[in-house]
Amino acid sequence: MTKLQVNDIQIAYDDVGLGPPVVLLHGYPFNRSLWTDQVDSLSNRYRFVTPDLRGHGESDVGEGVASMEAMAAEVAALMDALGISRAFIGGLSMGGYVALAFYRNFPSRVKALILADTRPQADTEEGKRTRSQQVEQVLANGMSPIVDAMLPKLLSPETVSKRPEVVKRIRDMMFQTKPAGAAAALQGMASRANQTELLGRIRVPTLILVGREDAITPVQDSETMQALIGGSRLVIIENAGHVSNVERPAEFNSALAAFLTGISE
Repeated sequence: MTKLQVNDIQIAYDDVGLGPPVVLLHGYPFNRSLWTDQVDSLSNRYRFVTPDLRGHGESDVGEGVASMEAMAAEVAALMDALGISRAFIGGLSMGGYVALAFYRNFPSRVKALILADTRPQADTEEGKRTRSQQVEQVLANGMSPIVDAMLPKLLSPETVSKRPEVVKRIRDMMFQTKPAGAAAALQGMASRANQTELLGRIRVPTLILVGREDAITPVQDSETMQALIGGSRLVIIENAGHVSNVERPAEFNSALAAFLTGISE
């Protein structure tokens, strides 16, 4: 792990492997260790840069709302510092929101997009109210209420009942998130723009992945993205929920490797 000063915060990140650069952005409320299985499997062929987004993992919280645009700008600044002009940009859940914001603001720096268990729409008014309530909860009571409420929705029923090691990994990751960082990210997600109109203007190869049992960003959201992003590929991962890359790493890695290889050659 290395830390780098980016704007007003220190960003923690890993930079592993040799080859074409791949920047992977974790979801909320996780950290860069979300991508361990992908890095371990594919870093013999690709250079993986996996930052902790602001307020998550070992990165600083900073001041104010953690908007998707601010986090995208920090990713761009990190790439500058690492001498990466253009990369595969991927994200899961909130990381997908940041990846779309990155494409909107830095399209020439995106070689291809990887959008996993995410969606283009903004929050509904009800969704914004829920996030506001969660901000109050996390600042008053820490991460426990968020973890308890989210965990059953993040994983498939099979994972919850039969794979305690995966449940523990996700739970531990969530508890590593700073309450102030979680609150800032919740506010940023609540205020994020609707990116649906952007999808038709995406002109780079795009891989969309989603767990068949994703209750947070259902398959229908990914099907919408595929329909609007010309030439995009959709992979539905069976027996997986919202963190499909952790629940079914072999299937996720196979799809990711095939996509990266097809573009790199």
